[in-house]
Amino acid sequence: MDLEKMTALALAEKIKQHQISVVDGVKTVFDQIEKKEDRVHAYLDLYKKEAYTRAKQVEKGIADGTYTGPLAGVPIAVKDNICVQGKPATCASKILEGFEPQYQAEVIDRLEKAGMIIIGKTNMDEFAMGSTTETSAYGITRNPWNLEHVPGGSSGGSCAAVAAGEAYMALGSDTGGSIRQPSSFCGVTGLKPTYGTVSRYGLIAYASSLDQIGPVGKDVADCAALLQVIAGHDPKDSTSQKREDLNFMEALNGKITGMKFGVPKEYLAEGIDPEVKAAFMEVLKTLTELGAIVEFFSVKTMEYMIPAYYIIASAEASSNLERFDGVKYGYRAKEYEGLHDMYKRSRTEGFGEEVKRRIMLGSFVLSSGYYDAYYLKALRTKALIKQEFNQAFEKYDVLLAPAAPYTAPKIGESLKDPLAMYLGDIYTVAVNLCGLPGISVPCGKDHTGLPIGVQMIGDCFMEKKILRAAHAYEQARGDFGTPEEGGARA
Repeated sequence: MDLEKMTALALAEKIKQHQISVVDGVKTVFDQIEKKEDRVHAYLDLYKKEAYTRAKQVEKGIADGTYTGPLAGVPIAVKDNICVQGKPATCASKILEGFEPQYQAEVIDRLEKAGMIIIGKTNMDEFAMGSTTETSAYGITRNPWNLEHVPGGSSGGSCAAVAAGEAYMALGSDTGGSIRQPSSFCGVTGLKPTYGTVSRYGLIAYASSLDQIGPVGKDVADCAALLQVIAGHDPKDSTSQKREDLNFMEALNGKITGMKFGVPKEYLAEGIDPEVKAAFMEVLKTLTELGAIVEFFSVKTMEYMIPAYYIIASAEASSNLERFDGVKYGYRAKEYEGLHDMYKRSRTEGFGEEVKRRIMLGSFVLSSGYYDAYYLKALRTKALIKQEFNQAFEKYDVLLAPAAPYTAPKIGESLKDPLAMYLGDIYTVAVNLCGLPGISVPCGKDHTGLPIGVQMIGDCFMEKKILRAAHAYEQARGDFGTPEEGGARA
């Protein structure tokens, strides 16, 4: 029985039927970590001792009926911008060196109530700023499909861990595509829920109006099950939505006959890799064969999506990150003269280049004389983009797009040209600007064997529609496969 190849739901079912123990599942994960982690570097911190202790507690809890959910006993990894009480939370930044939160995120409480076991914290782009997991202060993460390539970002550690079998599932956060794009690069499934569906309490903020925690899994059913665990209203988060329709697993019925799918023509115009486009067109063909209606339509605001996103995200980042000053917690410069010099030196030494770039851009667009010209204009543009998507959803159930215009770049390529890296988010940022749900599902591989993902986007609170569509496509696609041992293609 190859436990590492099982989905999370299959593992939980075996545990429930007493065919394997919770400890077996945890041991399987740590065995894979021992084999591959020195090459992949998906984790920043591992909780091995605590995980085994927790596994024994969960075993008892399943036996006495305390834990009855579909994911009880499943080990899970957590992105390092999500707080776990008493454990380091670094956001992969030197500025948070030594910081241990005295409280934990609402999603962590929900994982524990569901009987899940936290394995450790995954690597990420520093403060979630980046698309490759190369801006981490603690070293890069490598793509398990090919160790010479990036896993995507900013949730690259979470996606690489699931792809490499170093976790059955993981939590990531998505500000402009940070779950969907690395899921595409790593050949796993990742879901960004509607804004406000999952509590942001305990998520260290990058851009508060765009951030959303979401699941990464081996398939659509795993993501639906994990979303069901973490979704729900939280009074500690003022943006949290009260929703009744949180049984996401009931959507996986495979019926998409008559569903209408819209494809923005502009998404396939220029800049897209021919192999990505070919794989995407095959998805359209498969959906049509399943009885769905697929149509092309025009999105006129596409050219404004990236500028609007980066202005708004950077503005919010400059505000959110001003609290990291060397006084309250985290890193403080060793040598300085007076308070202001301590601020400057601590922030200069503590933040990486990409974070500094975005703080400076954000401070500039919020400054007197430029606020109206840039930030307010970006907010108006965001409203226009939302209006255009609202019109599209009057006609279509689900919108389709590639998850990224290309497959995973080689390590070092993206950081040479930050602007090109920003443009790589072209298909994902609108989902965050509009607060929509989106899911990335593997749909093919390029000539080198690197995965390609398709993105399905729904209207607000319509996760069930995209889950149903993604699950139906996944069933028709068949088994996607896993990377060769530890990324042996490299």
